Amino acid sequence: MVRPRRTIPVNPPVPDLATVVANLQRQLLEQQQETNRLRDQIAQLNQRPQVDEIPPPVHQAHPVYQVPPVVPPVPEVRQEIPRNAEVPMAQVGEQINVQPVREDLLYERFRRMKAPEFEGLTDPVAADNWLIDIQVILDFMRLTEQEKVLCASFALKKDARHWWTTVQMRRDVMAMSWQDFITEFRAMYYNAEILAVQQDEFTSLQQGSMTVMEAVQKFEQLARMCPELVQTEKEKVRRMMKMFRTDIAKQVSAGDNLPTLVFDCVSRAIRAEYWINRDKEARAQIFKAQKEEKAVVK
Repeated sequence: MVRPRRTIPVNPPVPDLATVVANLQRQLLEQQQETNRLRDQIAQLNQRPQVDEIPPPVHQAHPVYQVPPVVPPVPEVRQEIPRNAEVPMAQVGEQINVQPVREDLLYERFRRMKAPEFEGLTDPVAADNWLIDIQVILDFMRLTEQEKVLCASFALKKDARHWWTTVQMRRDVMAMSWQDFITEFRAMYYNAEILAVQQDEFTSLQQGSMTVMEAVQKFEQLARMCPELVQTEKEKVRRMMKMFRTDIAKQVSAGDNLPTLVFDCVSRAIRAEYWINRDKEARAQIFKAQKEEKAVVK
């Protein structure tokens, strides 16, 4: 048997040191050139105009409702020009065109409120009721002092309209406050003779056949006409107790805690009236039953 000849490995030749250094320098130079080329490309991209990119649409399973932003209302700026001031003709023309529109809008708002009209009745209670009703509407509309006067004048009809015309002749109603209007109104329809009659009726008012609520309503109407007679809550309660029927007043004043407020006094009077009526109905039924029994016996 012939054994194979053993091959002795031959080591590769060792490269020259100068060659290795040259190869490394060449690779570094190529990397430096590639880096410079990339920098030039980035600089060119930065110099181009930027275009807003539209983001790709987002696919949603269900559309999402977006609430629009709330824009606050722009407050109205009203410029007042002092009287006797020199105003350019152009501005005067603008005021002439704008002011009627403002009054038309105000009148339309007031008309939709269906305010009661006043024809100049001599009954002070009716005049007072109209003044209260119209003031509630004007307060609800949140008007200025001059706008309140203007709207209230819209509701004046017949004799009241003639009276308002005389007021316009002797004073500047456009500068009148709402309190000035009330003063003028009461001076006309709350004269001394009528007030004297109302005071007499108020001091002699009795409940009589009226219910508690009817009597209290009449009491409040006359009290508004005669405020000097009920300047305090205590005086108002005292006069109201004097107005009630005796059977009701006894129950209201029963006990140690006397009413000191009008609300408490009225509440007690309503409860007393209820139980008094219940007692009358029970006694009437008993009397009716006894009468029927006597009729059957005969």
